[in-house]
Amino acid sequence: MSINRGRVRWHCRRALLELDLVFARFLESQFDDLSEAQLADLADLLLCEDHDLWAMVNGRKPCENARWREMIGLLRHC
Repeated sequence: MSINRGRVRWHCRRALLELDLVFARFLESQFDDLSEAQLADLADLLLCEDHDLWAMVNGRKPCENARWREMIGLLRHC
């Protein structure tokens, strides 16, 4: 099953300004190059609550899901 890129892109819009800024840079620089597997991992990661997601991106909270670690790394470097 193919992941809908438009839907994932829409879910990258976040209520938390810090995350919204990170995702804006990520969408511009890396989103179009994601594989289907990476896109699926990102879609799953986006189900997290904003404050938990921001804590993982800024390093305050470890990312315990091994599948999400690559995406967290990409987001940290945007």
